Amino acid sequence: MSLRDWSWIILLGAIWGCSFVFNAILIREIGPVWVTAFRVSIGALGCWVIMLALRKPVPRDPMLWLQLGGLGIIAYAIPFALFPLAQAHLASGIAAIINALTPMVTALISHVWIGGEKATPTKFTGVGIGFAGAAILVSPALTSGGSSQLWAVMACLGATLCYALSLNITRSYKHIEPTAFASIALTGAAVIAVPLAFLVEGVPVITRAETWGAALAIGLLSTAFTFQIMYRILPRVGATNFATTTFIAPISALLIGVTVLGETVLPIQILGMVVIFFGLLFIDGRIRQLWKGVGA
Repeated sequence: MSLRDWSWIILLGAIWGCSFVFNAILIREIGPVWVTAFRVSIGALGCWVIMLALRKPVPRDPMLWLQLGGLGIIAYAIPFALFPLAQAHLASGIAAIINALTPMVTALISHVWIGGEKATPTKFTGVGIGFAGAAILVSPALTSGGSSQLWAVMACLGATLCYALSLNITRSYKHIEPTAFASIALTGAAVIAVPLAFLVEGVPVITRAETWGAALAIGLLSTAFTFQIMYRILPRVGATNFATTTFIAPISALLIGVTVLGETVLPIQILGMVVIFFGLLFIDGRIRQLWKGVGA
């Protein structure tokens, strides 16, 4: 994979790391279903504005709308609600570790997916190293307490499975213009999420300006903007490589905590970052190429 593609993956992982902060702000005033409803509806609106600005044609095939809308429910509406719901009853470190399972689950599904990527031993090794690095990175959070109910763990695993499935399904639609793809998929998620939020949690009551700010940030920055990039590079880099953004997100969240909240970085967390970087080099194949060069 090229350095340019890795740069995009690191950028996306960093932005999605900020989503943990936005979620923490949102969950103070609204429920998890409204978190996902705000995110996908604002994200969809942002994508449609981009689509109009770029003057991209709108697909007119009703079946395509149904398919992409359904994918949006699996990829966004469900997991965007499951994680906030689970984190109210789950230690944050455990949630982060489960989220870091996404590349592993994606690699396994891709390996058996019709027309999917066949995972090499080197790639599997890299995914395992990256997961170990993520576990090391969040290990201090595991000692800070917090409940860990089984249903919450299963909810996080369900979100991870949704991500892995959607990344593999998306490859089947690489012929669809990326901006249109994101707009339709997020619209499908919003059509389900907004009515469900009213039904389950009622009318949201928001009194803080930072809640609106977090809603706009997670919708426009963490969703509309990032999805424009995601759907452009995913067909090129593959589902497993792209899923490594979940290794970058905890690093981003940690750095935000240091720079914005004045938190302290522990030596073990620096070690976790180094291990994650080493795992990414394995997944990319650069370590194997280096060993071949030395062996030659």
